[in-house]
Amino acid sequence: MSAVATPAEPFLDESFHIRWSLLVPEEIESNISKALEISQKNIDDLANWDGESELTFENTLMALEKASESLDRGWGALSHLDSVRNSEAQREAYNKMLPAVTEFSSRVTLNDGLWSRVKAYSQTDEAKSLTGAKKRLLEETILDFTENGADLPPEEKSRLEEVQAVLATLTQKFSENVLDSMNAWELIIEDESRLAGLPPTSKAVLLSEAREKDLGTEKPVWRVTLKQPVYFPVLEHADDETLRKEVWEGSCTVGKGGDFDNTDLIWKILSLRQDMAGILGKKDFADQVLNRRMAKNGAAALDFVEDLHEKTKPFFRKDIEELEAFVAEQTGNKDKRLNPWDVAYWSEKQRKAKYDFDEEETRPYFPIDGVLEGMFRLTEQVFGFKVEEKKSVFVEPGKGPASDDAGFEVWHPEVKYYTLHDEKSGDHLGSFYADWHPRDSKRPGAWMNYLRTGKPPVKGGDRKPHLGLICGNMTPSSKDKPALLTHSEVETVFHEFGHLLHHLLGEVEIKSLNGVNVVWDFVELPSQIMENFCWSRVGLDFFAKHFETGEKIPDELFDKMIAARNYQSGMAQMRQLSLGKMDLELHVNHHSEPEGSELDSLVQGLLEGYMMDLEIRPPSMARRFGHLFSSPTGYAAGYYSYKWAEVLDADAFTKFADAGVISPEVGREFREKILSRGNSQAAADLFRDFMGRDPDLNALLKRSGLSA
Repeated sequence: MSAVATPAEPFLDESFHIRWSLLVPEEIESNISKALEISQKNIDDLANWDGESELTFENTLMALEKASESLDRGWGALSHLDSVRNSEAQREAYNKMLPAVTEFSSRVTLNDGLWSRVKAYSQTDEAKSLTGAKKRLLEETILDFTENGADLPPEEKSRLEEVQAVLATLTQKFSENVLDSMNAWELIIEDESRLAGLPPTSKAVLLSEAREKDLGTEKPVWRVTLKQPVYFPVLEHADDETLRKEVWEGSCTVGKGGDFDNTDLIWKILSLRQDMAGILGKKDFADQVLNRRMAKNGAAALDFVEDLHEKTKPFFRKDIEELEAFVAEQTGNKDKRLNPWDVAYWSEKQRKAKYDFDEEETRPYFPIDGVLEGMFRLTEQVFGFKVEEKKSVFVEPGKGPASDDAGFEVWHPEVKYYTLHDEKSGDHLGSFYADWHPRDSKRPGAWMNYLRTGKPPVKGGDRKPHLGLICGNMTPSSKDKPALLTHSEVETVFHEFGHLLHHLLGEVEIKSLNGVNVVWDFVELPSQIMENFCWSRVGLDFFAKHFETGEKIPDELFDKMIAARNYQSGMAQMRQLSLGKMDLELHVNHHSEPEGSELDSLVQGLLEGYMMDLEIRPPSMARRFGHLFSSPTGYAAGYYSYKWAEVLDADAFTKFADAGVISPEVGREFREKILSRGNSQAAADLFRDFMGRDPDLNALLKRSGLSA
């Protein structure tokens, strides 16, 4: 076996092969401090321009691009571990360094010397002759400075830095509260009869959750936790209403009450975001963050949500009326409104009655390994690449590094490692990790991220591959069965892989313009277009195969699945619109509510006409809404972009559908005109280049069954 040298600063190691076992809490402070020192010196060297030396694209824009690479690399790896391998020691070290990292990042665009240099370069003959991605970088850099306070007076710059530092701390605390409150709640069930109605897969998961805590060794017990694939099937299937109520009430504790309450944090975050917008000369935070996005401002985004709300409202009301009538018929009670813990349960009952379809029927056809293998083969054929799983190895933190012969290191035993090569040239375009199942040290949700951004061959040089990752919290395996996914979980897998392809297939030579570094309301197009392949017969046949027999989904079951596709589509679309509406209203019109204001009543009023009338009004999900409050910006004032991008993807996929779905010709065109282009051109222009026209809203309404 070959020996592996241990880098002096493992978090800053430039190697493509990341040694996760070396990334331990004890290294964080010294490594990140070193990265800050290097990055600050690079910035100072650029800012201390004498006013006479020749300025070029390379010594100004590209030098700025590269100035903080070591910090980006180290902090990126640490932030990732904060999401997937959280621990007290790591959290303490992360929070200790967070203020310094935030301060450095905030000061880059507030640096007078640096801004003077960029402005001076923009007036040179070379700058005025730039084209393509280089011209785009100059434009984006100037906007980065002007929109982030470069022209502010000194006292305002100082205030802006303070606001950004506090925001970083508060949003990190919000995220920690969500994770900690999720882990603080559990329900132990000793009486199996209470689980009547639960599918065998879901019961097996509850048994596994108990075994994780060494419970039920003598007599079986079932443990409900607040991980999505653990608790939600209880709400959907448990016949015991008292159990559903208990679990629903447990889910309401996330970010609410006790030591992990996020209510005051929300008001503080909203207020600080508004302060930041005011300092930067914007009416509100929405106008600040949307200025460079497709929507342009908060009013336009809110108009989009409200216009779609009006188009959806008749179908939303019809869905509710049908559900309430069904429940009244089944229970004989025509007067009682549904409780929050009843909606998912009775919706599943109605779907089965209406379409003779239960999503649990499809689970056996979606073992996660088979889904991944089929997804890779499908996308290979469409987009022209090859995916191959490589040998991986988990080494306990602090016990490494592993030798090269042992395989590629991963951060958890369940994580897998893959490479992606171009089908024609054989070039190594990128590699990626996949981490699909929940655990206590991992944040909820599903996401894609990147760890290295490569670049295509330039001036005869070698290609540098990209490195990314995809994570989720899907149904785990049990003692007797592999991880069998629901169809909606399969859609999530395809969704995150779409984000990943946007990164791995990037052909932009400037890293900051590559892949997913696009405007926020365009970033979901590549991910959401991938979900469409999960609904076509030809697409499903690549990956939907029974875990025991290998048989494809029978035509009868497929027909029922398609017939039920738009079941409660009005309610589903309205839920997404309600989240976008809440987000925008809080950031546009209700950012200055006094701390301690009644969050639930405010949100309920804002969402009148967007929410189903229930016997008990549930608390607002804002307290656990990490998309909005777990980072200084994130999806804040931008959650509408999921629906915005859904308009784009529904329209764009018609081109695939018209060509037979599995179309290498259309796939190559999408790869060349969208996936490979990153932010090298305006998003609207990229879409227009692919479709030959502007997007058509009717495509989404038609696909969702929401058009007359």
